[in-house]
Amino acid sequence: MLFIQALLAFIVVIGILVTVHEFGHYWVARRLGVKILKFSIGFGPSLWSRTLGKDKTEFAIAAIPLGGYVKMLDEREGEVAAEELDRAFNQQSLKVRSAIVFAGPLFNFLFAIIAYTMMYMVGVSGMKAIVGEVSPESLAEQAGFVSGYQIVAVNEQPATRWDSVMETSLKELLDNKQQLVYSIKDHYDLTIPVNNISIDDIAEGQFFEKIGFQPYRPPWPAIIGEIMPNSAAEKAGLKYGDKIISMDNKPVKDWQSWAKYITENPDKNISTIIERDQQQIDLTLKPDNINGKGRMGVYAPYYVTESYSLWPAFINGINKTWDMSVLTLNLMAKMLTLQVSYEHISGPISIAQYAGQSAQLGFNVFLSFLAIVSISLGVINLLPIPVLDGGHLFLYFIEFIKGSPVTETTEMLLQQIGLVLLLSLMGLAIFNDLQRIL
Repeated sequence: MLFIQALLAFIVVIGILVTVHEFGHYWVARRLGVKILKFSIGFGPSLWSRTLGKDKTEFAIAAIPLGGYVKMLDEREGEVAAEELDRAFNQQSLKVRSAIVFAGPLFNFLFAIIAYTMMYMVGVSGMKAIVGEVSPESLAEQAGFVSGYQIVAVNEQPATRWDSVMETSLKELLDNKQQLVYSIKDHYDLTIPVNNISIDDIAEGQFFEKIGFQPYRPPWPAIIGEIMPNSAAEKAGLKYGDKIISMDNKPVKDWQSWAKYITENPDKNISTIIERDQQQIDLTLKPDNINGKGRMGVYAPYYVTESYSLWPAFINGINKTWDMSVLTLNLMAKMLTLQVSYEHISGPISIAQYAGQSAQLGFNVFLSFLAIVSISLGVINLLPIPVLDGGHLFLYFIEFIKGSPVTETTEMLLQQIGLVLLLSLMGLAIFNDLQRIL
């Protein structure tokens, strides 16, 4: 069942993002007068197709859901009638061809902005960045950290949730910052040197260990906060403010013990007593199974939520898309210079797993995942590798400089090199996926 959920989520994610990317090429090409012969989501034999419009464009869904393409009228791919030469792609000006090629990645970035805008309008929830235990003689203790301090910014960038603290810290490390300045609410700034902390440390979940403090996790009572739509909690009848009294006749002391019991019992019926409006009610809870761990789809009422109206959410969406694009480029640069391990490259198997998890964790988490993958597709496609959009744009740049296109032989050779590079990268990503599984 987990495999089927992950596969379906993967198909949905790739289907949406490939459609967005190819629609960018299609829409701009149509607006600039180029004839479209075929619009395909996926490669290989068609599972479904329709011919529409005066140009009799074929719209198809193919068997292999790992990409797509827009086939345009082009003399290099077949004979073109004299009366349609002005609509052939290869006959267009350099500006027109560049605009059509650039439109695919551009639409991926625009989609990410829309996804993040919706995410911020719905509201982004997370644990308040309150410091818990501080390790003796650690970097945090030497900097002056004390349990109970609340972080509100990192290097003057607002960060009130632990996820935003982690993300901003990572971004600063990628910018080769030698120290991180944490602003503490109602106190002062504390500086931690991070020259000995690597990107791999964060990727491997060792950030808090290296810094020397842990997030504060007080013995919160097991009171239900926000409930995600279509979650196990909603299906079981839990409501905001319900207090968990016992599970399977075992008393529940706090939020941690309730969460631990749920995590350890995926797909199992749990006899539960809750307190609601000063009355005790019997319920049966059945946690969802996400990678072997139970999940009910609820937040504790100890989280901070950021939500905005349309315009501020849109501005935040633009800023978030820009930050994640720069972050992605920086990570790629660090990998090329061997400052970050290649083991962090993920392939289709990992994407499918993350897609399945994000879909079960709620609409906002799924939106965030869609945005991140869309940005990754946009950035990767702009790399100057032949066969990718960026490779075509690079050839157009050479054409602009020298005043004429590169020869077909040169272009073919570069495309073969690009294909080898792309297949090698895909092979490495799949190898990493299999290594994680095994």
